[in-house]
Amino acid sequence: QVQLVESGGGLVQVGGSLRLSCAASGLTFSSYVMGWFRQAPGKEREFVAFISRSGGSTYYADSVKGRFTASRDNAKNTVNLQMNNLKPEDTAVYYCAADAGHLPSTTAARYDYWGQGTQVTVSS
Repeated sequence: QVQLVESGGGLVQVGGSLRLSCAASGLTFSSYVMGWFRQAPGKEREFVAFISRSGGSTYYADSVKGRFTASRDNAKNTVNLQMNNLKPEDTAVYYCAADAGHLPSTTAARYDYWGQGTQVTVSS
């Protein structure tokens, strides 16, 4: 049974930082591209970042480029998202997801497994 469990969300002021973590179990973690998505109230789920199987490649949405950094530890089956210089528009539920596909994707439908999400609120 595959489980992805996010943690690290919370309330932070504008300009602050948070580090999200996602612990994976029940899958061969190093065989999956890991993605981060977010969903704000009343909006569709949107791509934030993905990291390749080895962790050697990352890709970010323009809205977070230069502020967010994805990393992974295949020995610990974890993926992280370091979020710096947070803005009110970053407020959302953040989800990690696992994709077994051959090529990394920014499309949510391509991902096979999802966590339950963790709330990030940036207050001004």
